[in-house]
Amino acid sequence: MSDSDIHLVLERQLLLQLGDRLKRLRKAQGLGTVEAAARAGIARNTLRAVEAGDPAPAIGTYLRVMSVLGIGGDLALLAGDTLAPAPADSAAARSRRAAPVVRIRVSADQAKHQLQDLQSLALHEEAVRLAKADPALVRQAQDTVQRWLAAGDVRSAILWREWADILKAGTWRKVLGRTRHAQQLRQASPLVTTLPEESRQRILRQASDLRRGIEIGGAPKEPSGKAAKAPA
Repeated sequence: MSDSDIHLVLERQLLLQLGDRLKRLRKAQGLGTVEAAARAGIARNTLRAVEAGDPAPAIGTYLRVMSVLGIGGDLALLAGDTLAPAPADSAAARSRRAAPVVRIRVSADQAKHQLQDLQSLALHEEAVRLAKADPALVRQAQDTVQRWLAAGDVRSAILWREWADILKAGTWRKVLGRTRHAQQLRQASPLVTTLPEESRQRILRQASDLRRGIEIGGAPKEPSGKAAKAPA
């Protein structure tokens, strides 16, 4: 998979890994959530969202947390010129020495339930995105909830009633978290039934790719219309 093919599942996995790393670093430094949040100038709940790999916080928020934990240089490296191609008229660009190639292999935790929950999370994020743009999908999910409740499955009725409230109020964050309750809501979800089959299959393919491992990076592509020069 090339960098241009990065989509929902891989993006979510990378954010989850970043959040987990930040949480481990904070604990290793003996910082509680209150103190770390205060140093970063953010609310405690925002810090928790960052450590959960939530895509909602701005990149600046992630950077503040990284700086507090002493790894702001990681993002500075990405933002600087170190990893960027050399200017076309520079000596480095004219050099015949091959540029260094960085490849990173990313894969999900091999525990089956964790990969399944990552897949479910990506499905719900896509379903929420579509539902926000099309109220008809929300009404479709509401109809599904009412049919399920009418069927009388007592075991899931509590979760379905909560889903009815979520769909009515649009409180999507309740189902997009990493808590046990959010996982239970996703397992009893009427919302994913509204996903177009094409979207569903695309996310399932991405989850399958991630299970095998995805390589990011590689040699830069030649500009369109220019053939690569053979080494002298």
